[in-house]
Amino acid sequence: MNTQTHYKMIGLMSGTSGDGLDIAYCEFHLENEWNFQILHAQTVPFPPSLKESLTFAHQFAGEELTHLDILFGRWMGQYVKEFCSTRDLNPHAVASHGHTVFHQPDRGLTLQIGSGWALHQASGLPVINDFRSLDVMLGGQGAPLVPVGDRLLFGHYDFCLNLGGISNISTETDGGRIAFDICPFNLLLNRYANKLGLSYDDQGKLAEAGTIIPNLLDALENLPLYRQHLRKSLAREDIETYYTPVLYRFAAASPEDILSTLTEHFSGQISKALLEFNHRDAASVLITGGGTYNRNFLHRLSEQCGASIKITIPDRQIIDYKEALVFAFLGVLRLRNENNCLRSVTGASQDNCGGVFFG
Repeated sequence: MNTQTHYKMIGLMSGTSGDGLDIAYCEFHLENEWNFQILHAQTVPFPPSLKESLTFAHQFAGEELTHLDILFGRWMGQYVKEFCSTRDLNPHAVASHGHTVFHQPDRGLTLQIGSGWALHQASGLPVINDFRSLDVMLGGQGAPLVPVGDRLLFGHYDFCLNLGGISNISTETDGGRIAFDICPFNLLLNRYANKLGLSYDDQGKLAEAGTIIPNLLDALENLPLYRQHLRKSLAREDIETYYTPVLYRFAAASPEDILSTLTEHFSGQISKALLEFNHRDAASVLITGGGTYNRNFLHRLSEQCGASIKITIPDRQIIDYKEALVFAFLGVLRLRNENNCLRSVTGASQDNCGGVFFG
């Protein structure tokens, strides 16, 4: 039996938006239930050359991709070492999500690069990564992984909604915790802000200035993936298969109008998911991720949800670093050899304890 109750961990998150690396130093205490603190956190922007490589990694040949795997692991390790050195930190381990290049669980395929050995050697710390592969081998989607943290760290909320590159949600049901990706989010919104020379649509002002395109909205609403019951996980491949061809047909439209239409579509799909699984008069939903700062989107979401859904916006540290926090926690569960991936979420044959240890 594991009697240790206090853990100091580094969590690393490189999300699908490709903005940079989130680093969070967290402490976890087990006293009947888990408690946590994020004591230090930082987002390190990717250097332009690395960002470009990560963006197009899915097109790399095998040798190039293997080299990038090592380079990215080493780069993360160097920043972790500097992060800890300047703050005099001595964590038990580093838990890294890595950067997803391929995610095709129906083929038994998922790849997150950022070599664990390179990260370990560059940081001088034990490392846990590759959290998804075991679940995929057990027939699961290997995603989402955050719902274990939602249950054990944020269980007092009825829903946890993350608005990152892709929007996803988790909640408890009579059959256990469920979670699934709903639709893209910043992956597509940022794409159209980029066309205007901006990194993102600040507070959704561009979308607010645009006009909804009815034919585009109708085409998005009728995408075949929305007819799948309890969609599990979306990846870059799904964006290119389903969304890009539809958006290409409206290439002549202004970015503002596209953003307005996407915002309407996303708020509609997310509100449907919340209302479908809500069985309370007033359910609470915790919203985190970069999309939390999109004021225009939150206004539309609130309007479409109505009074039965109470939106909670946490402090900025939780908004920005919840996923890095949860991956640090997944590392804790891996160190304790406790399940950190739920079959009710991923569809695997059993709950499992994923993650490969380097140290």
